[in-house]
Amino acid sequence: MALTKADIADRLFEEIGLIKREAKELVELFYNQIRAALENAQQVKLSGFGNFELHDKNERPGRNPKTGEEIPVSARRVVTFHSGQKLRARVEAYAEKQGKDSHGSGTSESEGQ
Repeated sequence: MALTKADIADRLFEEIGLIKREAKELVELFYNQIRAALENAQQVKLSGFGNFELHDKNERPGRNPKTGEEIPVSARRVVTFHSGQKLRARVEAYAEKQGKDSHGSGTSESEGQ
């Protein structure tokens, strides 16, 4: 299940008590600020979450996978996201917990023999 802008607006409505229209406007404003910063070649740093960065990629040779024909991949600017330490630690802790929960606490067949 994906988290959507509507989900975030609903949480603002429920948790903070904003009017739904205001919550939606706040979420849109937040995304517009990030978008505008990236359009102006600015790095976006969200403390405790991560960083959005722009990278310019040079033109490079590519290949059509169906025909094998060589074609140039044009130069372009891409956005990358690098998670912050706090986010990474929480995701890893959640993954470890899920791994332990899925293995169960029963004994294996070899232990019972």
